[in-house]
Amino acid sequence: MKIAMVSENASPLSATAVTGQHIHVAELAAAYARRGHEVTVYTRRDAPNLLPELVTDAGYRVVHVNAGPAEPLPRDQSLPHLGDFGTFLQRQWGLDTPDIVHAHFWMSGLAAELAARAHGIPVVVTFHALGTVRRRHQGLADTSPRSRIRFERLIAGRAAHIVATCSDEVLELTRMGIPRFRISVVPSGVDLSAFTPEGPAAERGQRHRMHRVLSVGRLVPRKGFDVAIKALPELPDTELVIAGGPVGDDIDDDSEGRRLRRLAMEYGVQDRLRMLGQLRRSELPRWYRSADVVLSTPWYEPFGMVALEAMACRKPVVATAVGGQLDTVVDGVTGRLVAPPDPLTVARAVRQLLEDRTLRDTWGAAGYQRAASRYAWDQVALETLTAYHRAAPAHAGEVVSAH
Repeated sequence: MKIAMVSENASPLSATAVTGQHIHVAELAAAYARRGHEVTVYTRRDAPNLLPELVTDAGYRVVHVNAGPAEPLPRDQSLPHLGDFGTFLQRQWGLDTPDIVHAHFWMSGLAAELAARAHGIPVVVTFHALGTVRRRHQGLADTSPRSRIRFERLIAGRAAHIVATCSDEVLELTRMGIPRFRISVVPSGVDLSAFTPEGPAAERGQRHRMHRVLSVGRLVPRKGFDVAIKALPELPDTELVIAGGPVGDDIDDDSEGRRLRRLAMEYGVQDRLRMLGQLRRSELPRWYRSADVVLSTPWYEPFGMVALEAMACRKPVVATAVGGQLDTVVDGVTGRLVAPPDPLTVARAVRQLLEDRTLRDTWGAAGYQRAASRYAWDQVALETLTAYHRAAPAHAGEVVSAH
């Protein structure tokens, strides 16, 4: 099958901005290539030195589209350049027509649907995050274009099929009026060859006698690191390690980093807070392995890779009961879901695990089995291909026969 993936704002080759969407697109494209499909990822050219196109070591092709300045742009500022992006896709697909188009994020969906309509190509959309949810939780802090929600309704209505990454997203889509039969739930996956229980663990140094709680994510308020810091006074002999933020030692140049440090001082736990800054993905597994408990307390989370990565490393998870974490974390089996995410509730859940090594091992083992059986990228790819079959029944045989 000839598959075109459109990820306008998240290149699978990005070395600096690595979000769940970047990872999802890269891993899914690689899994398709392993199954013998012909895959091309279209993304915006965001640096002047990028080749027009290249074939990755994983076997899929990446095309860098000239649309706007050849520099990184916040994705909320990409909308004015979608006309150029869509025009390129329409011209390209007239010369080399894919069997299916899979658009990632709403702006990619807008450009892809406009281009694909001219050639009668079915479009599958994965939103990764919905504007209605973001606006509900962020209010005036939401920087999305005002037109986002209106466009998402239009895109969802025109898509041949929608792939939602979690059950919570299905509820939002059906509230938009999208029939349930036009939606498949396929989660993101986890790289089980990188995130493993076995392997080196980050050292604890002079804190080797303390418990370690790890939180991972971008330094933005919605990730809820403040909840973890406020819970720390209730967790004696425990250090909190936060992995995420600006590169290197620039935490104090980051507004959220400064806010979290001030909060730690206010609560008297600054000596038990360690902020690592931004890490390469290759560094994350050893930090997961070094933790006793992994804590993920966002206000909202469209999917949430942290819980999955922790489970793959056989670590129990305490997570807020939001978004994709409602699907990935099985309460009382692989970890604990907490709602609302107040510090005392979080502290009680973490303390239960820190005080019981057997429980940590049991929930960690169950999490590992769940990650391995449900969230391997090859499994995710197979389920996504099934969604393509629903969008383009004429190519069902290619989905089944490719291996």
